[in-house]
Amino acid sequence: MRSLDHARAACERHHPGLVKALEEVPPAERERTGSPVIGLFRDHGGTGLLVPPEYGGQGADPLEAVHVQRALGALSPSLAAAVTMHHFTVAMLYSLAERNGRLTAAQTELLHGIVPGRGLMASGWAEGRTRQNILAPTVTARPADGGYLLSGSKKPCSLSRSMDLLTASIAVPGPDGGPELALALIPASSPGLTVRPFWGNTLLAAAESDEVRLDDVFVPSELVVRTSADDPRLLDDLQTAGFVWFEMLICAGYAGAAAALVEEVLRRGRGSGADRAALAVESESSFGLLEGAARAVRDGLRGEAAVAGVLVVRYRLQQTLPSIANRALELLGGLDFIRGSHFAQLAASTRPLAFHPPSWGATAEPLLRWFDGAPLELA
Repeated sequence: MRSLDHARAACERHHPGLVKALEEVPPAERERTGSPVIGLFRDHGGTGLLVPPEYGGQGADPLEAVHVQRALGALSPSLAAAVTMHHFTVAMLYSLAERNGRLTAAQTELLHGIVPGRGLMASGWAEGRTRQNILAPTVTARPADGGYLLSGSKKPCSLSRSMDLLTASIAVPGPDGGPELALALIPASSPGLTVRPFWGNTLLAAAESDEVRLDDVFVPSELVVRTSADDPRLLDDLQTAGFVWFEMLICAGYAGAAAALVEEVLRRGRGSGADRAALAVESESSFGLLEGAARAVRDGLRGEAAVAGVLVVRYRLQQTLPSIANRALELLGGLDFIRGSHFAQLAASTRPLAFHPPSWGATAEPLLRWFDGAPLELA
């Protein structure tokens, strides 16, 4: 299919050999617990996709990034879901570099080491909300000599077994003694950080979405990002940017899974020409909405307008992708369903988009108020 060929070409430009390497792994192996797909992604330079060139990365723009993610989602929805967590964390953290004086020497050294070290970043905060998730950190922080002792857990936490760095929102004592929001950068090798089994579904099992637990994990002060009087919106701006990237990239991965099924229907010539054309049109138009959002962000859309734009696309795809996948399965036929589970699992893998926060029920009213001219305030 032309558009998937375009996505695979984008992936090849940024990660030469990755598509071929993934294709050589049997589909069932790609999606199982212990799959090699995250290692292949790391080995083919995947970690640097959104890292700015001055830090050794490729600095892909949003439109190019969603095409790469679509290619990955078509081959391994687990991989696409997992690396979304790395990419949106990268987008958030490296935006610190755009704020003069916001990086400590330790933070600068850490960010310069991601690409040459092929480091993977995991997110220790609920990935689907703006503002509110960071206002209620699930990780507690106690002041200690030279830093903080962190305790708490994140479950599920994708990339839990492959990550090199965990980011987590915490509350630290502010200048007035009250709690102040902060972001901790936690090396995965830190004493007291452990990973425990959590994910029980065979779908997306290769995303390594298990529990990460912190028990008095020491983090030095220089690896804690804090607001300041001259930059009071730092964490809010970082989180908004990360949220926008998350929604674009997670949607692209699931769109890739649906597109792979459509491609198979077209390749086999199943159903009537009208059936195939209708299926392809719906798949392409759905992804076209995402491309439009990515272009807007690339061209400078920021803040609440960007959040609202990606949410509109996300909820539309949340409705259409499972429908597209189910119609593709029907056209592929019962014998295909009987002989193997790959396409059925691929179709089922489009459904979890609905389970990422924020839920439609929590967002419908804030979006209505936004459409009517009020600020966008997500709970």
